[in-house]
Amino acid sequence: MKRLFSILSALAVSTAVLASANVLDLKSVANYGFYARSLGGVKPLADGEHYAQISNERNAILRFSFQTGQVVDTLFSTSNCRGCDFTRFDGYILSPQEDKILIQTKTKSIYRRSFTAEYYLYSVANKKMEPLSKGGPQQVPSFSPDGKMIAFVRDNNLFLVKLMFNNAESQITTDGVRNEVINGHADWVYEEEFSMNSFYEFSADSKMIAYVKSVEKEVPEYSFPMFKGLAPSLQDYDLYPGAYTYKYPVPGVKNSTVTVHTFDIKSTVTRQVDVPLDEDGYIPRIHFTDMKDAEGNQNQLAIVTLNRHQDRMDIYMGNARSTVCKLILREEANMGWLNEPTYQDIEWIENGFVMQSERTGHNHLYQYDLNGRLVRTLTSGNWEVTRFCGFDPKTGDAYYESCEPSPLQRAIYKVDKKGRKTAITATKGTHSGIFSKNMKYFIHSASALDEPSFTVLETTAKPLLGATLDDYKAKHANILVSNEHLKTQLTGEGMPTREFFSFTTADGITLNGWMVKPVGADLQSSAKQYPVLLYQYSGPDSQSVTDSWGNGFFGGLSYETYLAQQGIVVACVDGRGTGFRGEEFKKCTYLKLGLLEARDQAETARYLGSLPGIDAKHIAIWGWSYGGFMTLMAMSEAPVFCAGIAVAPPTCWRYYDSVYTERFMRTPGENGEGYSTASAIARAPKLEGHLLLVHGMADDNVHFRNSAEYAEALVQADKQFEMQVYTNRNHGISGGNTRYHLFQRMTNFLNRELLSK
Repeated sequence: MKRLFSILSALAVSTAVLASANVLDLKSVANYGFYARSLGGVKPLADGEHYAQISNERNAILRFSFQTGQVVDTLFSTSNCRGCDFTRFDGYILSPQEDKILIQTKTKSIYRRSFTAEYYLYSVANKKMEPLSKGGPQQVPSFSPDGKMIAFVRDNNLFLVKLMFNNAESQITTDGVRNEVINGHADWVYEEEFSMNSFYEFSADSKMIAYVKSVEKEVPEYSFPMFKGLAPSLQDYDLYPGAYTYKYPVPGVKNSTVTVHTFDIKSTVTRQVDVPLDEDGYIPRIHFTDMKDAEGNQNQLAIVTLNRHQDRMDIYMGNARSTVCKLILREEANMGWLNEPTYQDIEWIENGFVMQSERTGHNHLYQYDLNGRLVRTLTSGNWEVTRFCGFDPKTGDAYYESCEPSPLQRAIYKVDKKGRKTAITATKGTHSGIFSKNMKYFIHSASALDEPSFTVLETTAKPLLGATLDDYKAKHANILVSNEHLKTQLTGEGMPTREFFSFTTADGITLNGWMVKPVGADLQSSAKQYPVLLYQYSGPDSQSVTDSWGNGFFGGLSYETYLAQQGIVVACVDGRGTGFRGEEFKKCTYLKLGLLEARDQAETARYLGSLPGIDAKHIAIWGWSYGGFMTLMAMSEAPVFCAGIAVAPPTCWRYYDSVYTERFMRTPGENGEGYSTASAIARAPKLEGHLLLVHGMADDNVHFRNSAEYAEALVQADKQFEMQVYTNRNHGISGGNTRYHLFQRMTNFLNRELLSK
């Protein structure tokens, strides 16, 4: 009777837990129904006391107080604007004086960062709007520093609008031709791999414009088919399919030839700057400095160059009028490559710049003057700076984000002139900030593995140092976004549990991971064994395991939670080659992408399979893009995976773009063996387990040819597999019902391979 009572009691508790659980709906998950809200379109204003933000309805731009978080004014509203014939808009650009606003409408995406749009110029004072240009949609418009002009790109040419002359429009360049010459805008590979699209800038005194001309005429073209399709329906291809053709350099072939030019706005004289550059080198950034010459002109143009191997970066200071350049700083990699020079890597401040460098084996901050002389080392230690947040020239305080607490965590710190360091956020979890212009306030966003992201207002002088939303509630903080509902929906009572774990591989490497377990699962007991799905990305300098709400494919581990409710343990491990553990850990995969990473994923499967509560015969793996590549490599590494899903995988590095691939592999001519051994296609005969291969046919990033060629290799190796192709879909595989269809397909496959056998 005692035993029967215990059993009945356990059943009652189990039933109560199940009844209280929120059973997730796959359609809601796939449509980002559990995505954490955040503040969008926030821009700190010049006075340091306010910030602008688009309203939730996207019909107004509001001015908020940094001190209270309350609306104090409306900068723009579609309901109170003369000449406005739309009710919603897509984005905005404020003039430096904040008296004019460019309103972005009718946005049409081109690639990952590029788009065209129709912009309207709005006067804050008289609430009047007019088109920026009547000649067609524009790209990358920007105000001159004095607010009297606007430049933009159209059809690969650079244009200038003078606001003081009745918005007179003139054309600066005339030789722009699609797939041949681009002025003031990045080509595809620069946009994708150097994280940018605008390629021009006004001088600080508004007298000149510098721009990069990209000649891509000799770059080989790539074409992929386009069909009529649905959502959207392309009527041009109703009766016959068409093709999209663009320039795409693969490893070892010719890239665009880039040159720097300056345009004197008053004299209309164009000059080519004499910047020293290898014939096959890159110019990923240009920037007009605030340095003045003897006549008071601000002609000094900083030009950042990279050699093709991307292991040497030079910063030149060029005179925009004389065109003479002087080398002020050279940075060379200790091993492998230099970090991609994103805007965060070199931050221009008054009379100098702050640069990130791995010269000590860890990424840190260094302050230089405009002559390239080191002013001071801002940070040091066996940890990584992840972002430079800003510099206060009045106090000399510098603010930055780092993973000093742990590679899995992020905190924000302040370092003063004497090198004294202060944490201005808690060190548990992941923290980021948007700072006011005077560095007095910051919009602080925080989250953790089991803490949905929330956003609060704080001051840098007296931060509240909270780690959870409850901390801030107790301190009566100004909470802008809470996402409290997600905690109940995804981590509440009766929901699958989430936790971190680590283990040591046979190579003696400690790896970090997270897992989501079904309710009641005890992996240290063999009473019930669970199947496992490994999710990973694994790409160089990436990170998928963090103490943040951003874990998992959709963030918040929502898809992983859904699968755990079906009875699957979902885990993720960052193997060798991933970031934020120092240069040696990150760059050990140099010239041999995929080999060590695949070994580490196989080791993860073996480790999990050794746990009593895991069914070692039912471990699957999946990933997207590089994660898809790693799925194929890992399934060919060892017979430890019963199944896998590879979405949009690069299957042969000879097919991927030059900038990304050569950064880690050099060219095929230099590293032929590396390209051969790092090929999923070459490994196809060794594939073990059931495979679902997925690709979009209009993927401009990882071309469909990767999956087509891999599928052919499997056929010739007599390997059965499943394949899902999506018409007219790019690398994101979305639009209409597409994303839900994909995750239905994946889930059905996983249920069959992991739960039905």
